[in-house]
Amino acid sequence: MGKKDDYSKYVDQVSPKPTYVKNYILAFIVGGIICMIGQGINDFFMKFIGLDKLAASSATSITLIFIGSFLTGLGVYDLIGKRAGAGSIIPITGFANSIVSPAMEFKREGYVLGIGANMFKIAGPVLVYGIGSSILFGFIYYIAKIFI
Repeated sequence: MGKKDDYSKYVDQVSPKPTYVKNYILAFIVGGIICMIGQGINDFFMKFIGLDKLAASSATSITLIFIGSFLTGLGVYDLIGKRAGAGSIIPITGFANSIVSPAMEFKREGYVLGIGANMFKIAGPVLVYGIGSSILFGFIYYIAKIFI
């Protein structure tokens, strides 16, 4: 046994043990609350504004992106994310957070080289591979429909 093994054992001893069950429950609850809020917004747009299902869904997505961006700007969404983990990342509000956070971090460098250049550092790869894979699978589906 060398110093590396001793150090690994020491790190294992002093490192806090993660509370997986607690993290799962918090992620489930917070993610569920975000989804319930989204459903409430969707119902509001359909019942009180009179939008059809498709328009209400679009308006709900836009509203949730705004709320996630606004809460990120206030620093609240980061506090929610520290407790909720994936429960705050998976919904569309987490996507808004992933765009606004880097933009806020680089705002001192200006609008173009700061915000514009760094806004998609986190969300950019997700968008590129998401759009690319949807095009690829759409093309495969189109070809399969021709021959099947």
